[in-house]
This record gives sequence, structure tokens and C-alpha cells, in this order.
Amino acid sequence: MRTTFDAVTLELLWTRLISVVDEAAAALLRTSFSTIVRESHDFACVLADARGHSLVQATDGVPSFLCTVPRTIRHFLDEYPPETLAPGDILATNDIWMGTGHLPDITVAKPIFLHGRLVGFAGSAAHAPDIGGRIRTAESREVFEEGLQIPPMKVMRAGVLDDTFARFLRKNTRVPDQVMGDLFAQFTALDLMERRLLALMAEHGLDSIEALADEIQGRSERATRAAIRQVPDGLYRAEVLTDGLAEPIRLVVALRKEGDAIHADYAGTDPQVPRGINVCFSYTFAYTAFALKAALCPEVPNNEGAFRPITVDAPLGCILNSTPPAAGANRALTGHFLPPLILSALAQAIPRKVIAGVGSPLWSLNYAGTRDDGSSVADHFFMNGGYGASAERDGPNVLSWPSNVSAAPIEMIEQNSGFRVHHRRLRSGSGGRGAHRGGTGQEWLFENRSARPVAITFMAERTKLEAAAPGLAGGEAGAPGAVLIDGVLVDPKRQHILEPGSRVALRTPGGGGFGPPAARDAAAEATDREDGLLEGDAA
Repeated sequence: MRTTFDAVTLELLWTRLISVVDEAAAALLRTSFSTIVRESHDFACVLADARGHSLVQATDGVPSFLCTVPRTIRHFLDEYPPETLAPGDILATNDIWMGTGHLPDITVAKPIFLHGRLVGFAGSAAHAPDIGGRIRTAESREVFEEGLQIPPMKVMRAGVLDDTFARFLRKNTRVPDQVMGDLFAQFTALDLMERRLLALMAEHGLDSIEALADEIQGRSERATRAAIRQVPDGLYRAEVLTDGLAEPIRLVVALRKEGDAIHADYAGTDPQVPRGINVCFSYTFAYTAFALKAALCPEVPNNEGAFRPITVDAPLGCILNSTPPAAGANRALTGHFLPPLILSALAQAIPRKVIAGVGSPLWSLNYAGTRDDGSSVADHFFMNGGYGASAERDGPNVLSWPSNVSAAPIEMIEQNSGFRVHHRRLRSGSGGRGAHRGGTGQEWLFENRSARPVAITFMAERTKLEAAAPGLAGGEAGAPGAVLIDGVLVDPKRQHILEPGSRVALRTPGGGGFGPPAARDAAAEATDREDGLLEGDAA
């Protein structure tokens, strides 16, 4: 069994592994049914070793999934030890505390065998267009309201689909053809990863990938530790207020950097709430690790080794480490504050390597109703706020972060729903002023052109002044967002019924500026004015 790899062979193997997961991601994308996967790319593909430790991920995967999928695989191994698995098996779950933190995300994994021995796992997570229950809303009080829960189970045994599982899933979702179509697209990606990995192993005479995984993960760990050592030792604290519910929710972090390791402690964060904005610990770890790695060593491959120098604590029962049966449908409304919070703490040590506040969490519109023929319809459309400015440049306009999902094209929205999109445009004046300007948000105007009312909910945060994306180093905050129905401001954390002919306006937040506004270059200011980015009332 090969246990060492020269530099050339290792590079060849590494690039081949990347091509395996990227090809699988492309296959999933092209065979999917829903706009949330096909157009918004809300999914990830990962290869893990036989221990469930991530080895390589698809290039464009959603950041949170890339940390959660390997953890879910390890939960599968707890339920199904290697001796209980067989070629052709596929495992699945959407358990909040074993997966990504909310039920619409279905995580699947396929054990890969060579000569009867488990050598690794192909894994994928994807956001289903519907999972039953209430449409995705912060109003849900416990997980039982939020849809069908899939315990860790074999949904395919030796290549044969569990018909009972398929019937239960179809019966409990509003758009069963889309849900099953996306799930089969995930299966396609798993099959492709399996075939390509086994072909790679045969070509290079490998009967295991354990040594290869150790080498890749070890190199990533050493590179991450080297980057961490460049940060001064110390304790760096930060806190942020979210819009919350009736009252804002406080998130608190203390980053302790010692030598080549960083520990994030969320003690002092508010407790979990009886609404669907709670975050499970795996999601908290994922976005903590992502933020630290993005700031310190973005070029290091994302795998188990890159995250070993990072540890995280959050008090059990706080909103960042929820306990059953806490609701979590809109956990991103809380969890997406974590990367900006981490960067705010890091700014005390490395201010020129971080960005100002971002106009996230990611915004979206969810809807469910019936078509004129009586069939059910449900979908989910994303939209982004403005990115934070940095010491080097203005914040890009309308750029998602920390999630990297895309906005569906208007043509697809209008084709698949009863909505007409009257406009989608940059939101003038929303970027925070500074030596470098924060990115602008956007404005959408939807009209319900169907003959029937539809239920709509939103993911929307930073709608209050105290939660606006903060500036950095003297930069100003971005403008808060707003949700209006027929011209009237509404609570975005409640479900609403949109009558035929009614209109929804969504104004996403702007990013924070960097540096004092008086230091902005006059030519850049003139260009902003010419482009119409400074017009309008930012508030």
C-alpha cells in the first residue's frame, strides 16, 4: 500500500480529486429539477475518507455545507457502522442537529467500496424546494411544524430505492416531482464520485485513500497553522445585535488566539427562542471556521485538516447551539451574522485583512399556493445585499456573503410562478460611505398575477437601524433593508397572504464603508454620482 507521495504525483492526484467533485457538482446541477438548485446553486458535493473526514469539496459548494456534510457522514457511521454497509447503499437525513440546521436541506452519502473494503464516502447536501409543514418561516415554534423529518436511514439498499421512503416523501411535500427529481440528481452525483474515485485508485494502484487523505489533510493543517501564527496572540471580543423578534438578539464572541490555534467562544450569547431562527452547533462551527479561513488563508484547500486548528464553544441551549425541539427553518437569519462577527473581532488584530459589515443575512422570498388547475406550487427566490468595503477597495454591489447562492433569473421566476417582476435594480444610496464605499443593495418589485392568493414568507434581516451593516475604521453603516406589501412596511418574520394584484417590494441592505468618508477619492465620488449610486434616501 502506498504511504508516501512525491510532489508531482500528489499534485496530479489532488487536481484529479478536484475534477471528480466538480464534475459531480455539474452533473447534479444539470439533472436537478428545482430553481433553488438549478439556478441558485444551493448545494454541495464532498468526498470524504472512510472515517468521514473531508478530503475534497466541489469548488462552488455552499460554505456551510462543506463543513456539515462530513459531520453528517460521521453521524451516519454512528448509526450504520462499516460492517452494516454494502455497495449501492445510500444514506440520507435532514435531521437539524445531524445536518445543516434546517429541514429543507437533505444530506445524502454513499459508501465507496473496493475489494469489499470501505474506502471512502461520496456526500452531498442540497436544499429541497419543499419539505412539507409550514412554508419556511421564522414563526414556527418547534421543529415539528417545519416539515417532514428524515432520520438517518438507508434510502437505497444495494442500488434499490426504498419505496416506502419515496412514498412518504412524495406524500409530505407540495411539489413531489421536484423534490424527488433533485434527490435523484444528488444520487447521480454520488454515483459519479464513486466511479471516478475508483477509476483514479485503479490508475494509480491505490487500494486505500487513507494515506492520501492523511497527506492532503496534514498539508492543509500545517498551512492553516502557519497562517494563524501571523496573527498576534490575544483575546479579541465582538458582539452584534440582530433584528431579532420583539427584541433584538445579542450574539457575542471571544476569539482567543494562541500560537497556531484559534478558539471561538460564544458565551454570553442570548438563549434559543421559540421561533425558527435558532442555529444548531454544526452550522455555528461551519460559519465560524469559514470566516476565519477566508480572512487568514483562503488559498488553503478546504478539508478536515484546514479546520483542525479551529475550535468552537457555544453554551448548550443558546441560540447558536440549540437543543430539540427548537425550530430552525430560518437559522440563516442568525447564523449569517457569525462571519461578520468573527471579522469584527479579527479587525482588532488585522484591520487591513478584513471587510466591513455585509448586507446579509441572505434575503429570500418563499411562497406556496395552488395553480389554476388545482396543483400545488412552491418555490424560493434568493436576493443579495451589498458587500462590505475593505482597506483596498469598495464593496461589490449585490454580492452574497457568507453564502454564495445565486439569484434566480427573472425569466425563470416568471415562468415557474404566478409572479411578475416589475423591476430588479440597484438600490441607490444604500452603500455605507467611507474612503471605500460599501456595496449597494437591490430593490425588487413582485406582483401576484395569478387568480389565487399565495402564502409568502421572507428571509430578511438588518431591517432596523441598530442592526445595519457596520462600517469599519471610520466608515459609515450601510442602509437597513425593508419589506413592503402594497406600499406598507410589514414584519418580515411573519407569514403573509398576497392577494391577486398585490405587490411585494424588497429592499436589501447595503454594506458598510471602510475608512473616513472625507478620505474618499474625488474621482471615485464623482463616478458614484454619475452611476446613480449616491441618489435617493439611504434610510
